[in-house]
Amino acid sequence: MTPLPRDADGSDGTPGSAAALRSLFRPTSRPPPPRGPARPGRRSPPSRPPLAPVASRPAASSMAEPPPAEPAGREVRDRLSLWDRRPLPAAPLSDRQTDSVLELKAAAENLPVPPELPIEDLCSLTSQSLTVSLTAAVPESTEDVLLKGFAVLGMEDERIETAQQFFSWFAQVQTQMDQDEGAKYRQMRDYLSGFQEQCDAILNDVNSALQHLESLQKQYLFVSTKTGTLHEACEQLLKEQSELVDLAENIQQKLSYFNELENINTPNFKDYPVYLIKFKQCLSKAMHLIKTYTVNTLQNLTSQLMKRDPSAVPNSDNAFTLFYVKFRAAAPKVRTLIEQVEQRSEKMPEYQQVLSEIHQCYLDQRELLLGPSIASTVTELTSQNNRDHCALVRSGCAFMVHVCQDEHQLYNEFFTKPTPKLDELLEKLCLSLYDVLRPMIIHVIHLETLSELCGILKNEMLEDHVQNNAEQLGAFAAGVKQMLEDVQERLVYRTHIYIQTDITGYKPAPGDLAYPDKLEMMEQIAQSLKEEQKKLPSEASFSDVRLEDPDSCNLVKSGSSESLNPRHQTTISPADLHGMWYPTVRRTLVCLSKLYRCIDRAVFQGLSQEALSACIHSLLGAADSISKNKTQVDGQLFLIKHLLILREQIAPFHTDFTIKEISLDLKKTRDAAFKILNPKTVSRFFRLNSNNALIQFLLEGTPEIREHYIDSKKDVDRHLKSACEQFIQQQTKQFIEQLDEFMTKVAALKTMATQGGPSYSLSQQPWAQPAKINDLVSSTYKTIKTKLPSTLRSMSLYLSNKDTELILFKPVRNNIQQMFQKLHALLKEEFSNEDLQIIACPSMEQVNLLLSMSK
Repeated sequence: MTPLPRDADGSDGTPGSAAALRSLFRPTSRPPPPRGPARPGRRSPPSRPPLAPVASRPAASSMAEPPPAEPAGREVRDRLSLWDRRPLPAAPLSDRQTDSVLELKAAAENLPVPPELPIEDLCSLTSQSLTVSLTAAVPESTEDVLLKGFAVLGMEDERIETAQQFFSWFAQVQTQMDQDEGAKYRQMRDYLSGFQEQCDAILNDVNSALQHLESLQKQYLFVSTKTGTLHEACEQLLKEQSELVDLAENIQQKLSYFNELENINTPNFKDYPVYLIKFKQCLSKAMHLIKTYTVNTLQNLTSQLMKRDPSAVPNSDNAFTLFYVKFRAAAPKVRTLIEQVEQRSEKMPEYQQVLSEIHQCYLDQRELLLGPSIASTVTELTSQNNRDHCALVRSGCAFMVHVCQDEHQLYNEFFTKPTPKLDELLEKLCLSLYDVLRPMIIHVIHLETLSELCGILKNEMLEDHVQNNAEQLGAFAAGVKQMLEDVQERLVYRTHIYIQTDITGYKPAPGDLAYPDKLEMMEQIAQSLKEEQKKLPSEASFSDVRLEDPDSCNLVKSGSSESLNPRHQTTISPADLHGMWYPTVRRTLVCLSKLYRCIDRAVFQGLSQEALSACIHSLLGAADSISKNKTQVDGQLFLIKHLLILREQIAPFHTDFTIKEISLDLKKTRDAAFKILNPKTVSRFFRLNSNNALIQFLLEGTPEIREHYIDSKKDVDRHLKSACEQFIQQQTKQFIEQLDEFMTKVAALKTMATQGGPSYSLSQQPWAQPAKINDLVSSTYKTIKTKLPSTLRSMSLYLSNKDTELILFKPVRNNIQQMFQKLHALLKEEFSNEDLQIIACPSMEQVNLLLSMSK
């Protein structure tokens, strides 16, 4: 605890002296500042800090000096007093502001007593200021109060020894008191500023809402004005409708006489001829007025559109839209009159004639408008698709489809009954497209383009568009059918030329006949791709061409003999690839595939028979050339493979490849001519009985008409069967030719003995000695063992199908087995056991094992 300073007379600071010092410097007119509730963890500063202790009493001269901060504070208070000085205040307050200040002043008067106030001050307060209970404990002595006050100001260790220090301390205390006194006003100012900001925001929202309300009011006025205008227009229309209804009733009332006259059409009434003449005159005049009004309306529409476009050649689709919009807008004006005429057209010829004239006028005006426009559009499409005939046909036909549909719809706006003249007009308009396309079609030489044109006309136009709307597209269908016939005719003609030049007249290049070299080359390429694929097992590429089956056939060994089929079995042979087919086969199949859906069934049958015959002829020539250049096996397998391709590829064509040919058989005519030229028959020329030579010539010499059918499929099967039989015979002869000759000699010897010749002993024949037979059997076995792998290799290379290879080789194997069976039977019958050991003929098990290696 800091000791209190002593007085000048040497006495200690007693409570009495401290109270006298505080009473000397206490501001009497200023109320104590308010004290709010203390915050937890933070001590509230005292609203009125205690006086600092003094070391000694200052001199009189020093006590008389005013504090340095006093003039500045007084100047501030003087300026503040000018704010509300009357009669000219510097900051005048309104009544509401004055009331607010008074309310704040009244609220500030009833403040709780600060707990830091000394006991002496507590005794001087009135009982009214002690209404609020004290929350702090009453200090025990004045010294404790002073120490706490100095501690709050942070001046525990400071001493006041001079007057200057005292005045500085006093100014600090006064400044602190001023700040504490103005804190509540600043807090209230911030509180009111927050309300002011909220009020400003509310004011902005109110202004925005007012703007929206003003906009809604304007829109409401606009809608109200429009609604009033609409109501006025509706009232005017209702008024006009009522007038028209009245007029229609008056007309209907007058027409009732004419309707009755149409029913009462009998000459039995009095003055019938006179009234009939008058009626016809009125009727003629009425029909003339109807026709004149309708014709003038249509002609005026056409003239208006022609004036809008003097050349009558529109440059865009907007012109066509204008043509239809104008006519549709005018249709209700004349439709009612036309309906009256149509209702009576079947009763009286006069109405039918007027209706026909109206039809003709309408169609003439439409033709006058649409003719140049359609021609211009077709010309424009031609220039845009000059090199693409398919796109030109597709776009031109689509354009005419829209024209036909729009014309039918527009016609129904004017008329209720159809007329054939409309289809005549549309056919005439479609003819303009046909006239442009036909010269292009007859100059197309490519079968692909012609077949695609047939598909467009037949499938897209006739089947898709016409079948779905046959009534409106009847005229268009007639033009398309005519165009389709021209395309089909051109396609058939070009197909005949194609068959003659590219199939029948095809001259193969050396590469086309390079068999089996090209197949072996493709096999090597496939094998290299497979090896590369094995090197990269984790990478799978879609571009890899896998020609071989991963499950290759196993190697079979018997003793020292190697496998007879070292080549891996493939699932896709190089010969099966489309590019490896013989050119005539590929061209024939492509040609048939393009013709199948484009032409009629009967025409397709004739062309297919011609194409297949030419293809078979070219294959026979190519097989002969390969047989001459390579081996006979290569030629035969080449022919068999391509005939199998033809047979397989023409199977999906669900049609009969049979055609009927009619010919004249002149054999009887020739025989009768020889008879009549015989000199013996000259005397019978002029006989008048049935033995007349001329009559017999006419009866017996009549030529016969013969019908025979040519089936292309059967022709392919026949040539395939013949080629397979030749291959089987040739291979059988190659393997067992020597054995066959030996068995033939034995059979001839037996035949001579059975026919009465001398008896024989086969073992005694020079050519049938056991050693000779041993050489013969050994040579045959060796030939089979050496040549069979080559044959199987060629079959696998060309055919590359296990089932096909087995079917083709099975007869060869059967022939070899049967020959060895006959030989075994002969040897057992004619030779002894010692001779059989010398002959050493292979057993059937050995032969079967040798032949089974082909599986």
